[in-house]
This record gives sequence, structure tokens and C-alpha cells, in this order.
Amino acid sequence: MNVYAPILILGLLAFGFAAFSVVTATITGPKRYNRARVDSYECGIEPTPQPVGGGRFPVKYYLTAMLYIIFDIEIVFLYPWAVAFDRLALFGLIEMVLFIVTVLVVYAYVWRRRGLEWD
Repeated sequence: MNVYAPILILGLLAFGFAAFSVVTATITGPKRYNRARVDSYECGIEPTPQPVGGGRFPVKYYLTAMLYIIFDIEIVFLYPWAVAFDRLALFGLIEMVLFIVTVLVVYAYVWRRRGLEWD
């Protein structure tokens, strides 16, 4: 149990800070609500009415989200490699170069197909 005590203390501190912030914001925040405050915010522009079904998102939105996930996963794989770099030696370096080259090939393909441009 002594090993997990710092993690438990950190979790309690994080929960305490979050609860304190929410309670303080509720007590000290303004109580007046008007139309502008409860409306959705779209960069200062009047919000456009949404269709009943919620509308359709363009496919580029999902493609961009998938690209973000791919590059995010790449970063997740780079952290353990960086930590164990000394023990992996040349084999680890070659494997990571191959991994990064494959991701860069995908990136170049998407860039060439203009998948990163917004209309």
C-alpha cells in the first residue's frame, strides 16, 4: 500500500482542486442569464439554425480526425522508444526509422491528394 500512497494522494488533490474550482465558480459566478449567454458560441457570429437530425458533417472532418489519431498514436509509440533507446541500440533505431518513414509516406500521400486543405 505504501507504493500507491503518492498516487492516491495526487488523485485526492486533483479531485479536491476540481471540486473546489466548480464550487467556487458556482458561488462567485454571475447569476444573470440572457439569450446571448445560453446560446451556442460560433466565433462571434450568430449561430446558424441546425436541422432536426443534427445535420451532416463533411467527410473531410472525419478524415482529418483520423489523421490526428494516426499521428497521435505515432507520438505514443515514440515515448517508450525514447526511454529505452540505449537498450535497443541499432535495432531499435532501424525499427523506429522504418516506422517514421511509413507514417511519412502516408502523410505525403494525404498531402498530395489535398486531404489537408479546407475548402
